[in-house]
Amino acid sequence: MTLNYLRLPLCLIFIGISAFAQKEKIAQQPNILFVLTDDQRYDSVKTFNMAIDGQEMSKLGYIESPEVDKLAAQGTTFINTYCQATGCAPSRATMHQGRYPFRSGVYEFEWHNNAAKHMKPSLPEQLATLGYQTFHVGKLGYRLKGLTPDGKTKKHNVYQTDIDFRRLGYEGLTDYSYGGFKKIDGKPLNSYVNNIGFFVTPDGKFEYVSQDLVAQRSEYKNVAAEVTKKYDLLRHYKKGQKESIYKGMIISGVSPQPAGKTRDGYYAHFLNEYLVNENKQFNAGSMKFQGVDPSKPVFAHVGFDFPHTPVLPPADYRERFQKHTYKIPEFNKKELATMSQQMKRITGNKPSYHFTEEEQQKMIQDYYAFCAYGDRLVGKTAKDFVAYSEKHNRPWMIIYVCGDHGWKLNEHGAISKFTPWDWDSHNPIIVVSSDKKKFPAGKIVTEFTEFVDIAPTALSAAGVNLNDTKFDYLDGLDLAEVVSKEAPIRDYIVGESHAVTGARAYIRTKDYVLSLKTRPTRKEGENMTWALTASWEDLDPALYDFKKDPAEVNNVAFDKKYKTIAKAMKDKLLNIVLGDNRVEVNWEKWGTGTKTYHSNFAPGAHDYKLKIK
Repeated sequence: MTLNYLRLPLCLIFIGISAFAQKEKIAQQPNILFVLTDDQRYDSVKTFNMAIDGQEMSKLGYIESPEVDKLAAQGTTFINTYCQATGCAPSRATMHQGRYPFRSGVYEFEWHNNAAKHMKPSLPEQLATLGYQTFHVGKLGYRLKGLTPDGKTKKHNVYQTDIDFRRLGYEGLTDYSYGGFKKIDGKPLNSYVNNIGFFVTPDGKFEYVSQDLVAQRSEYKNVAAEVTKKYDLLRHYKKGQKESIYKGMIISGVSPQPAGKTRDGYYAHFLNEYLVNENKQFNAGSMKFQGVDPSKPVFAHVGFDFPHTPVLPPADYRERFQKHTYKIPEFNKKELATMSQQMKRITGNKPSYHFTEEEQQKMIQDYYAFCAYGDRLVGKTAKDFVAYSEKHNRPWMIIYVCGDHGWKLNEHGAISKFTPWDWDSHNPIIVVSSDKKKFPAGKIVTEFTEFVDIAPTALSAAGVNLNDTKFDYLDGLDLAEVVSKEAPIRDYIVGESHAVTGARAYIRTKDYVLSLKTRPTRKEGENMTWALTASWEDLDPALYDFKKDPAEVNNVAFDKKYKTIAKAMKDKLLNIVLGDNRVEVNWEKWGTGTKTYHSNFAPGAHDYKLKIK
């Protein structure tokens, strides 16, 4: 046998060795699960509260998080992680691209395309080139399009397998959804009606809520009042306005479906269906999908909707949390005297200080109940994923992100997000891995980390050499190197979000946070460096001393004692977000545009170092 082997041509021997090496490399690539929740505050998780506030329960009251606490005990928690944009779509673009908004040109909810010269393949697309099969279920919020040769947009499949739940919502695999309809209950409408909300009961009945629908079909005129009462719905309303049964975010209520049969429950279910149906087809409603191929590594992304509005926890969770009384965050209108105009506009858009005490209690109770229910689903998702990976003796990694950004529960007198305050931007990450040397069990990392770190962490685990120049576009750090202290230590984090507030950027150190208006309009390529010469008043600054004012209620931007601090932070922030390879793109409607603008007057400004005298 040995002699026959030696007579083989050397090229065939080398081919055999190369094929074996490639097979071994693939065998060592870990399965990766990326779990992301929506609008989730850090104080809904006991582990995070202990590390940040020194107590298990939220300062507002009772919470439950046994499954995420297990993940923290099994892995490494990056407790001081901050998002780079406090709105859903730009934050999710940051995670999928591994780039800051000022480097990607994605600042708010604009559709964008992959044809602009500076664009690079997203994280799942990069992993696919490394041999991964990619899967997504749930909310994506990454508004990327492809371009046809004639300049029109087309759907771009970021994930190879993507279960579209907007369609499955129409099929009743949900508890609540919304969409446009051409016909209702099998009967055509006179004209297309958009944004119809609908509840789905356990027996499959659809309950439609829409004033526009009522205008065409009078038989639905009582439905909104009926479901408001039946599901105990509280919608957001402004002071002096009558609460609507049709409009306004649903910030409190009960799901029509039992636990496990909600929209989020189906997300967890279909991830498991994908994993157990190895090389076989499985059904998701009327759609058919191919199950996982165990010979390849898998990158799976589950985008949970909870606790985003509509806040509809299942009945058993809601009942349990209604037994607890919460401390409602106090709001003093004196805060408005120093609040920046842009941030005042946000709080004025979604105020909650005028709600009755009963309404505020229900809002908080249901929010934490929804988080507790979601915790159960996160636990199921992680358990199913690890079981599949261990069944096939493959290394694995779970990246859990607590919210694409945070949420206010009457802090600063408002609900919602979009502002640079800590409640909107502080979102810890947990990485659990079969490789305990890289991500030790129970370890808590206190250094600053950012959402831009997610992509390089996953790519590095998959075998990428991040020092390769082809990955120079990545703005983040490998979290494994943060753990091992091989990565630079950040003195600050930065972010920028134009959605709702208007153009505004922020920089946060361990002691201070400064945010500034960066331009008078949001028009791409116009007034890109306006902030460099604008007056301090025109910059609409907000500076908070986190040591003395952890609730961030006293804006000291105009206090002379903070003049030196404010200037150092302002100069650093503007040099980074306006002058260190800034990109803006006129994406146009539906993301058809590719006209790009650049600003690079301070290259290298983002060096992680900030000295404040």
